Formats: sequence, structure tokens, C-alpha cells
Amino acid sequence: MEPLAIAGIRLGTACASIKYPDRRDLVVIEAAAGTRAAAVFTQNAFCAAPVTVAQAHLYQAAPRYLVINTGNANAGTGVKGVADAETTCRALAKRAGCRLEEVLPFSTGVIGEPLPLERVVAGLPAALAALRPDGWTDAAHGIMTTDTRPKWASRRFNLHGRDITVTGIAKGAGMICPNMATMLAFVATDAVADQALLQQTLHEAVAHSFNAITVDGDTSTNDALVLLATGQSGVNIPLEGEDRDLFARTVREVCIELAQAIIRDGEGATKFITIQVEGGRDAAECRQVAYTIAHSPLVKTAFFASDPNWGRILAAVGRAGLANLNLERIVIHLDELCIVCAGGRAIGYTEARGQEVMARSDITIRIELGRGAATARIWTTDLSYDYVRINAEYRT
Repeated sequence: MEPLAIAGIRLGTACASIKYPDRRDLVVIEAAAGTRAAAVFTQNAFCAAPVTVAQAHLYQAAPRYLVINTGNANAGTGVKGVADAETTCRALAKRAGCRLEEVLPFSTGVIGEPLPLERVVAGLPAALAALRPDGWTDAAHGIMTTDTRPKWASRRFNLHGRDITVTGIAKGAGMICPNMATMLAFVATDAVADQALLQQTLHEAVAHSFNAITVDGDTSTNDALVLLATGQSGVNIPLEGEDRDLFARTVREVCIELAQAIIRDGEGATKFITIQVEGGRDAAECRQVAYTIAHSPLVKTAFFASDPNWGRILAAVGRAGLANLNLERIVIHLDELCIVCAGGRAIGYTEARGQEVMARSDITIRIELGRGAATARIWTTDLSYDYVRINAEYRT
């Protein structure tokens, strides 16, 4: 399904030759006056210059324009990088007729190289001229880097006889272990929503989506996720109650679809792996186990090879750092196949059955810890030759 337009949002793209010629690499998103915004950003200490500027601008004004460039992260660029991000915003604000603080910058691409500022600024008129309500698909293409396909999601629901729409786009395929959101994601709705409600809704959605994925364990310097509410539908979302819950659930569904699309497009990925940890004392220790498994090169390469080397999963659970594990209570499944029970290989497990499950493209690892009622779920990929090739050749 093509992305649904959001009243009050227009998007435009341009080919600015930031890294490659004749490729969409500059995106402008225009939000109608009165739009409210919520955002989350990377917690990487070496956050990129546009992250610093976007955070500062959000404190000062509601955004009217977002400007996104690919091909260059403008990260690790010091004071000049911040100045370049501000200059980009100033150039757009002048052309669009808004305040400097009403422009938020975002960048993605190679870290540590100066932003080709002249190319970015020169591309702005074309991006502004291309603004249109149905520009979501082009924008999804325009924010891609090593992605092999664009990523978007839309939902529409009815509240008291009137429709509310939520649409989002995202990019990301590698350097994915978000500690807030994903590489870049932009979600919009035509609902009327208080800023505090938007921020709460966003945090809840992120916890179940972008903060539940990992490709390689690397948190980017440029991660950012913005949620815009234009209010153009005229439908007000209350601070609590069933209507609020329905809105929050819809935003969460859009974020989950986008996050899962990132995993399915993970660099070199051939497997979509769900890791479900149950029976923990709290969610934190369940996530600890899940991420230990997801970040194990031995586990990930076994999945790439479709090799039922279940001992690697067992070892990852054991080294996850949980104190006083009762090994007799731990049960591990690959899909419907029990592989570990009562401290060792499950009765009835065979290598042939393990091979059959591991050959699947979508696989669930389910671990029962037997020490509580908490659960956690994350999504990850395998680790292939192509992941190494893509990242070894990234700057060539």
C-alpha cells in the first residue's frame, strides 16, 4: 500500500549530488502552522551536529520545516559542523519565510567528513518547489543510504465518525542498535494532540519498536525520530481514556512496522529473527538476555549458515550476566522445536529437525527463564558475508 497523505504535511525531494550524482539525497518536509512535535534523539555522546541543532531548535519553537540530507552525516565535525547545520537551516528559513528556529536539520551518511554545504544549500530551491502532499514515497527514497528499499507505513482509524491518519517513513540497514529510535524516522498524523501527549506516545511507541531492534550493536551518532501532529483532522486526542489508547496503539503499530522493515532490510541479512525472553524477574534482565543473543557473532553466523548449533544460543544465555540462574528451569525453543530443557538438549530433539527450522527465513528464539513474570521481545538479523562486504566497501 502506498503511504497515505497527511493533511498539513507536504514533502519535496531534490538531487543535490551530496555523494552521488542523479540520486535523491535532499528532502524537505513542510508542516502546517500550528503543528505540534515530539522527538527522540541518539544517546551517543558523539552526537552529530544536526542532532545538536535540532534539539536546540525544538526547545525554542514548533517546527515548520524539516530538512534531511543523505550521503554525509555531519558528525565528528566539531564547531564547523554545527555552523554548517545552522547555515542550512538559515538558508531554508529565508526561502520559506519562517524563523530559523522553526527548521530542524537531519543528516545521515559517512561520519567525520565536512558537510558539502554549498551542494546542500543549492539543492533547497528544488526540494521546496517539489513540495506536495503525496511526496511520502519520494521522501522515503530520498533518505536512504545503504537501504535496498524504501520504508513506509500508514494506518487510518475512525474516532467518533471522523478519520485520523498516521503515516511514517524510516531509513536504516546498518549501524542499528538504537538507544532511542532508529537512524532516521519521521511520523506524522492529522490528529489534534497536546505536545506532552505526543511525547509520551512517542516514548511508548519507541520502547516497543525502534528500541527493540538491532542489526549489529552499533548506535549511530545521528539517530532521530520526529512525530508531527498537524491537527488538520480536527479530532482531539484526550490525555487519557480509550480514545487516547487507540491513538497510541496506532502510532505504535506504524513504528513497529517501520522498525521491522529495517531489520528485514538489514545489511546483508538473510534471516528475520525474533527473540522472545519470558519468565524474567524484570523486563531489563529479559532484554539483557535477548541482546546478548542478538549480538553474538557466533549465534548470528550460525543462523546465516542455517546451522542448528544450539549450543551457541545456550552459551549466550549463560553469559548474559544474570545472577543465580536455575539452569533446570530454562527452556529454549526455535519456533515450535524445543532445543533445551532441564539443563541440556531436549528429549526428542534431532539435528534434522533443527536443520529444518534453521533453514526458515523467519525464526523465533523463545527463552523461558523460569524466575518471574517479566518478558521482552526484540528483532535482529543474521550475520552474512555481505554485511562485511557492504561495510568494508562503504567509503569506496
